[in-house]
Order: sequence, then C-alpha cells, then structure tokens
Amino acid sequence: MTTLNITAGPFDFEAVMEEAKAPKTCARFKTLLPYKERIIHVRWSGEGCWIPLGDLDLGLGYENHTSYPAPGQFILYPGGISETEILLAYGGVHFASKMGQLAGNHFLTITKGLENLHALGTKTLWDGAQDIVFRLA
Repeated sequence: MTTLNITAGPFDFEAVMEEAKAPKTCARFKTLLPYKERIIHVRWSGEGCWIPLGDLDLGLGYENHTSYPAPGQFILYPGGISETEILLAYGGVHFASKMGQLAGNHFLTITKGLENLHALGTKTLWDGAQDIVFRLA
C-alpha cells in the first residue's frame, strides 16, 4: 500500500492510495509525484476543494468511480463532458459541474490529519486558493 504525505495550505495529511480498487488511476498519479498545484473551493459540488486540470488527458477511464465521495476521499475525474480535475471532499459532496452530475475515480484516502480537513475547506472558501503538494511518504 502506497502512502503519500500531503501539505495543503498550513495543514499536513497522510493518505493511502486505493491501488486495489483504482490501479490505473493510482499508477498514473504516481508518475506525477511529487505533484504541486493549487487547490480552490468547488463551485457546484458542496463541501469540497478541487484542482482544475483543463483539457489534460491522463489516458484514464472510470474505475472505482463515485459521485458522492466521503470526507477525506480524493477523486479524479478523467475528463469527457467536463474538464479533467481532482476533487477532495471535506464534507457533503454531490460531484457535479455546469454540465450536470459527474463521477470521479476514488484513488486516494486521507488517513491522518482528518481533524484539519474541515479547517482546510473553510480556509480555502474564505481565503482563496491554497498550495497543495503530494509526495511519497
């Protein structure tokens, strides 16, 4: 099981990759590590933050996909009817875009630092984009 360290804004998290359930998504994401970007608050989906990736084609389809990620779950939408993106749920999420309901591949789950998850979401909502870095543990 692959473990990642994630720093988002002023908060540190540890997460495990869901390699048994989303092997292709996890393998593809590993090729991007260390991965640094900015995370912003979602527009339609509820209590979540996202990394918009535009028309980036990661060569992925659906696996272990959901429209309702639980708090602490990262999903990757591989693109199609909306832009490619990574979303982190920090509360209730119904994953959607201006095109309607979407489903993303649940590939990463936070296991440590969950007590700071809501604070990250609130900070992102009120203070704007936060730096986020994913690294192998």
